[in-house]
Amino acid sequence: MQTNNFLCVATDDYVGEVGPCTFNNSNHVKRLLSLYVHPVICILALVGNVLVILTIVLKKKRTKKENESDIFLLNLAISNLLFVVGLPFLIYNELFSWPMGQVACKLLQGSYSINLYSGMLLLAGISTVHYIIMGSSFENMMSRSLNVCRIMCAVIWVFAILVSVPTFYFHHWYEPSKEDQPPQYVCALRFNDSKSSRMVKLAVPSFQITFGFLLPLLIIIVCNTLIIISLLRKNASTEARFGGKSLEKKAIKKMIWIMVVFVVCHLPYNLILLYDTTNMFQLMSCEVADSWQIALSITQSIAYLQCCLNPVVYSLEDKLLTFLQTPHILHTNRLDFHHQVALQRHYLLKPASRGTGSPSRLFSLMNTTTTSQPE
Repeated sequence: MQTNNFLCVATDDYVGEVGPCTFNNSNHVKRLLSLYVHPVICILALVGNVLVILTIVLKKKRTKKENESDIFLLNLAISNLLFVVGLPFLIYNELFSWPMGQVACKLLQGSYSINLYSGMLLLAGISTVHYIIMGSSFENMMSRSLNVCRIMCAVIWVFAILVSVPTFYFHHWYEPSKEDQPPQYVCALRFNDSKSSRMVKLAVPSFQITFGFLLPLLIIIVCNTLIIISLLRKNASTEARFGGKSLEKKAIKKMIWIMVVFVVCHLPYNLILLYDTTNMFQLMSCEVADSWQIALSITQSIAYLQCCLNPVVYSLEDKLLTFLQTPHILHTNRLDFHHQVALQRHYLLKPASRGTGSPSRLFSLMNTTTTSQPE
C-alpha cells in the first residue's frame, strides 16, 4: 500500500472526489457491506416500518383516537420507509455505474438527506412531547397537544427540506475524467470552482453533525433526564409509603433504553464524520486515510440500524406515553396513584360499624389528603 502524503479528500457522499490513493481496503469493505449487510437492514426496516404504519392506522381506525406518540412515530416510520426504499439505489450507485440520469440522481441524494434530518429530529420531538405532557394539565393536554404535534412534524419536514437544498443542487450525474477506465457515470457532488467546493464540502457534514445529531441528542438527553428526575422523586415517595417496585422504575428503564439505542447507533458514525470533516483538507498518509474510510463505512452501517429498531422504539414509546398520561403522573392529580389505591383498599375493607367504610368518608379523606399536598 502507498505511504506517501497527499491532500486527503474523503470519498463519501459529501465530497465526491479522491486524491491519488486507491483506497483498496475501504472500497472492499464498502462492497462487502453493500452486498451482505445493507440488504438485510433494508429488508428488516421495510417490514418493521410497514408494520408500524399498519398498527398505527388500524389502532386509529378501531379506537377513533390518536395520541401524541402516534403522530410522531407515524412520521418517523414514513421517513424510515422512504430511506430504506432508496437504500438499494444508493447501494447500486456505490457498486456500479449510475444509469438513471440527472433527475433521479438529485432526487435520490436529496431524499436521503431529507430523511436523515427528519428522522433524527422526529426522535427528538417525541422526547419533547413526553416532557411537555409531564408539565401539562390533562384538559389542556388533550385539547392542544395533538395540534401542536402536527405543527411540530410539519416544521421538521420543512426544515429538513431546506437544509437539504445544497444536496439537491450540487449533486450531478457525470462521468469522471479517468482515461485508463471505460466510461462510468456517477451520482456525486460536483462543483464549478474550488471556493464553492471547499465551502460545501465543509458545510454539508457540519450541518449534518449539528442538526442531524448534536441538537437531537441534546434534546433527547435533557428532556428524558428531567422526566427521569421527576419519576425518581415519585418512585422514592411511593416506595417510602408502600415499599416494593413501582411503575416509575419500569418507565425509567424504557427511557434509558431509548437513549442508549440512539447513542449506540449514531455516536460512533458522527464522531468519525466529525474527525473526517475537520481533517478533510489536511495531509495524511494513504494508509491512515484508508483506515478512516473503513471506520466511516462501518459506523454508517451501524447508524442505519436505527431504521430497523423503529418497531421496538414504537412499542416502548407507546407504553411510555400511556404511563405518562395516567393521573398520578399529570400535575392535575396531586395525590399519588398508588396512595389512592391503598386508601381505597384500606377504608373499603374496614368494618362499616367503625364509620370509615362509606364512600362519602373515603372521598372526604382522599380530598383532604390531596389538599394537603404542597403546590
